[in-house]
Amino acid sequence: MVLFGFAGLFGKWLALSPVLIVLGRTLIAAVVLAMIRQRADLPKRRFELRMLANGAVLALHWVTFFAAIQASSVAIGLLGYATFPVFTLLLERVLLRRRWQVADATTSVLVVTGLVLLIPEWSIHSATLEGLAWGTVSAFSFALLAVMNRSAAARRTALDIAFWQNAAAAACLLPFAWPALAVGGMPGPRDLVLILVLGVLCTALSHTLFIFSLRVITAHAASVIAALEPVYGILLAWLLLAEAPTPRIWAGGALLVSAAILVTRRPKLREMASS
Repeated sequence: MVLFGFAGLFGKWLALSPVLIVLGRTLIAAVVLAMIRQRADLPKRRFELRMLANGAVLALHWVTFFAAIQASSVAIGLLGYATFPVFTLLLERVLLRRRWQVADATTSVLVVTGLVLLIPEWSIHSATLEGLAWGTVSAFSFALLAVMNRSAAARRTALDIAFWQNAAAAACLLPFAWPALAVGGMPGPRDLVLILVLGVLCTALSHTLFIFSLRVITAHAASVIAALEPVYGILLAWLLLAEAPTPRIWAGGALLVSAAILVTRRPKLREMASS
């Protein structure tokens, strides 16, 4: 989770379009995961067309995530993404016909209150508001991906899903690479090294470690730890980027993280952690 949280800092270190950042990240991660998948003693399944849709949603999730960070700060981008629990509840209600419970209403109130606390001013020129807008799109796409992955998790291993989704995400972003290069220019040697680190350490390695952790801890414990990703990211941004969190960020963040932990108490969410 520290490596997952660390990924947000690359949105500030890389002066590139979010499209190029995510294209590099997913392409490198797919190559590394392919090598791990080849050596792992796990069942391997071929590509399915539905994985292309999953990859497209993953690409949207990460592109909007880095757009949120570039528009505002690492903390705002991560906390915008942390609103995914309420979107998960809404999608379950619409797609899976799940009935809401008292805990679901509590989660929604925590998320909305946390977002309101984070916004210093309600203006279209507010960088915080723009960052939260991108962050909530990232959260929605993440929640959608989690719901979509449930059917895939019944047929595939988590490593297999991660490989095909990263490969599909890279394929979906390739048509947008040239326009992104035309706007932002070619990445330099420093950019390429950072993208390599992002793809290997903060994507392929972090995902693999998370998967193998499930051999010794419960999915519920893993999902609670995953809910703390924004905390690790904010602390790392404070230490390495000097982005000191304001009292509003601490307060709003506490509510959003609490909502994420509350959602993980539900059995289906525990299963999602392993996918």
